[in-house]
Amino acid sequence: MIRITGSIAIDEREFEESFIRASGPGGQNVNKLSTAVQLRFDVARSTLPPDVRARLERLAGKRMTADGVLVITAQRHRTQARNRSDARERLIELIRRAAAPPTPRRPTRPPASARRARLETKKLRSGLKRLRAHKPFADD
Repeated sequence: MIRITGSIAIDEREFEESFIRASGPGGQNVNKLSTAVQLRFDVARSTLPPDVRARLERLAGKRMTADGVLVITAQRHRTQARNRSDARERLIELIRRAAAPPTPRRPTRPPASARRARLETKKLRSGLKRLRAHKPFADD
């Protein structure tokens, strides 16, 4: 079991790790060894609470497939073990962020002084524009 928060833990059997070839520089090492890790976590069938699951799907973005599977690819490091731990850490961090409930927005109102200042500025601007208006001379 991997402990995410005090109340949330996921079993290691809930996600699947496969090793693939990493892209980018690395010489022969990158051509011979499969050091990159692709971690697949089925969010739809996971034991996460429904609210955390919904926030995780929103946070995952492009990393979530149409089937509801979260795919994390780790290839930052040269070794399989470090990429594996990196992928797990990224999954744990993503679930931690999803577990934190969003802070509710409290509606606020601008203070009366700000409203008065705004109206005063509007009056000044309209007065300037009125002075600029073209008024033809009256012929006597």
